[in-house]
Amino acid sequence: MPVSLCPALELFLDLLRCPRCRARLHPDRGALRCPAGHTFNIARHGYVSLLTGARATSGDDAAMARARDRFLATGKYGPICQVVARLAADAVPEQGTVVDVGCGTGYYLAGVLDQLSGARGLGLDTSVRALRSAARVHERAAAATWDVFRPFPLADGMADVVLDVFAPRNPSEFHRVLRPSGRLVVVRPTGRHLAELRGRGPAVVTVDPAKEQRLHQALAPFFEATGTERVEYVTSLTRLEALDLVGMTPSARHLSPADLDGDGLLPDQVTVSVLATAYRPRRPRAGARAC
Repeated sequence: MPVSLCPALELFLDLLRCPRCRARLHPDRGALRCPAGHTFNIARHGYVSLLTGARATSGDDAAMARARDRFLATGKYGPICQVVARLAADAVPEQGTVVDVGCGTGYYLAGVLDQLSGARGLGLDTSVRALRSAARVHERAAAATWDVFRPFPLADGMADVVLDVFAPRNPSEFHRVLRPSGRLVVVRPTGRHLAELRGRGPAVVTVDPAKEQRLHQALAPFFEATGTERVEYVTSLTRLEALDLVGMTPSARHLSPADLDGDGLLPDQVTVSVLATAYRPRRPRAGARAC
């Protein structure tokens, strides 16, 4: 029996484009299809599979997605979500469009949509395990598989906000899909983020000291910052919350719970410390080619 098109995904048919030929997509018997016949299946969980060719391997696996769902459900990262929603709300009109790149399970996208009663949201991620949650996280949220490092399967200049929360970045594509009046919201850790977890096991929650410099170098040709907020607080952790916190990070690929779960290895509190910046698109230079 064909999978029906979920209402939230139908909201995005004007925005989605065929990854192979850039034509518009239309629903057809449990899939999205372009006039050239390129076909992309809609999973029974509600997301559409747009990735073609070699699959990216950097997304959450099943265990990481479950850990992410459990930890975010505790509200420990709620203050981050509140700041993201506020920065996004400043740029989104009542009927606006939000694209969350590297959306994971859709936690931050849902937080933004809760503050914007008429907006629609689209989450992109490589992890089908995470997208099973993202496709159902909000009645106005749709989800699709995609790799941030490839040209996005989206029309030019239709997004009011692009979210990039603890995710890789593609500045030229962010710029292309945003309206001139739109905003990019980027959240990244500071050097103090989860400091109590470092040294607790091999490669646990490391932060590149050059991360901020590299971020500015990558974004500067396409965006200028309009404001930055630091979100920093200490939160308590149960043993299971600490395991999930590590388990939802890339560190989980290099260790098992047994690597951490010895006496005294798991802290009972951690420092959450991130920077959230809103950026406006720079106008293309005269004669410059669009990316």
